[in-house]
Amino acid sequence: MSSQPDVNQTRMESDSMGQMQVPGWALWGAQTQRAVENFPISGYRFHRRFIRAMGLIKQAAAEVNRELGLLDAKLAGWITAAAQEVVDGKLDDHFVLDIFQTGSGTSTNMNTNEVISNRAIQLAGGKVGSRDPVHPNDHVNMGQSSNDVIPTAMHVAVAEALLKDLVPALEGLAHALDEKKRKFWDIIKIGRTHLQDATPIRLGQEFSGYAAQTRISINRARKAAAALRELPIGGTAVGTGINTHPEFGKRVAACLSQITGIEFVEAADHFEAQAAKDGIAEASGLIRTIAISLTKIANDIRWLASGPRCGSGEIKIPATQPGSSIMPGKVNPVMSEMLIQVCAQVIGNDAVVTIACRDSIFELNVMMPVMARAVLESIRLLTRGVQVFTERCVAGIEADAERCAQMIEQSLAMCTSLAPEIGYDQAAAIAKEAYATGRTVREVAQAKAVLPAEKLNQVLEPASMTAPSERRMPVSA
Repeated sequence: MSSQPDVNQTRMESDSMGQMQVPGWALWGAQTQRAVENFPISGYRFHRRFIRAMGLIKQAAAEVNRELGLLDAKLAGWITAAAQEVVDGKLDDHFVLDIFQTGSGTSTNMNTNEVISNRAIQLAGGKVGSRDPVHPNDHVNMGQSSNDVIPTAMHVAVAEALLKDLVPALEGLAHALDEKKRKFWDIIKIGRTHLQDATPIRLGQEFSGYAAQTRISINRARKAAAALRELPIGGTAVGTGINTHPEFGKRVAACLSQITGIEFVEAADHFEAQAAKDGIAEASGLIRTIAISLTKIANDIRWLASGPRCGSGEIKIPATQPGSSIMPGKVNPVMSEMLIQVCAQVIGNDAVVTIACRDSIFELNVMMPVMARAVLESIRLLTRGVQVFTERCVAGIEADAERCAQMIEQSLAMCTSLAPEIGYDQAAAIAKEAYATGRTVREVAQAKAVLPAEKLNQVLEPASMTAPSERRMPVSA
């Protein structure tokens, strides 16, 4: 449905506190309008996936109440049709409330109830605002409370965002990194620990590590979704299930599972499910860990590409834009910088969630809206950041094999493979002399004739240092 706002028309709606003047075009009612006037704080709105989840819950609730014989079939039909428009995003213009509102999200629950009620009234041929034949509380909110609807919407929205947005983005990155692992397997470079030269490593081995980190991140995203499978719906106000059918929560959870394809179940203990937000805290912590992992990958890539002449320069990343307003020809690792900033924001969002989860007092948490926004925003940012990083950076990475070989030969860490042959102390002395004279380890060792030439070349062969035992390139590579 598309609505054309007419600022010159208003209508009167009422709630338990009296009458409120509502824009004539709006599908919301008096309670929403009060919240519009009470909370003109940030301009932040609920994420699309959260609004979709609210529509799904109201749709499932109407269908379940119809099945239980509690809601007239015609009313249920109008409600489910109106709720489907919420699910599809057709009524997003009518979800107008700020994130910073009542901590239970009651205002947004009523925003949803009023929008669906008025849209259902339109579908029934009635007058918007009349509450006839569909009432926002009696019919749309039947068997529910904001206290179980809002946390249920959080679980559904976050689980969908994780599994349908973030996981596919991470899978794309893992695939791109696997491709680079295979492509770069035969390129030997110097390893680094403490930002100092270490023993040689294959460039493909480094990218193997990044690919593995990403695949572990995919598992973490799935674990985060699994932490949200129990839904508070059916607990109503404080977990006792007052004013709802005993089978309502179980049936709504089953309905939501069928619609989303995600295995949701009714909470095993409604008092835990509504009094605490530990599942959200767990999910947010796993998302934060994904951000930390991605920061490492993005950081390494910009270090490996540093230079191009006076840094590491072992890989070349795509040039996407000029890097300086004063230095002609400078190109910066902007995609890495973008992703690192995204990850910093995600880590900050987790801090918000941690603080918000601590405000679970007695039977209810009262910081749910900001918590929902923080988690969903983290997933949105990570999803898009990973997609862009994959497409505009990782896919175009090339190796500078010549630079890698030069740095290997110059490294003092080549002495490591000499130590088992000539002893640690003599190998250390060669390293110090090489550093002091500017010669390579090979040149000093040859001059000192510490090993026969053939043996020395064998010991100092870089490739042999990357697989000292049975470790070889993974079969998948």
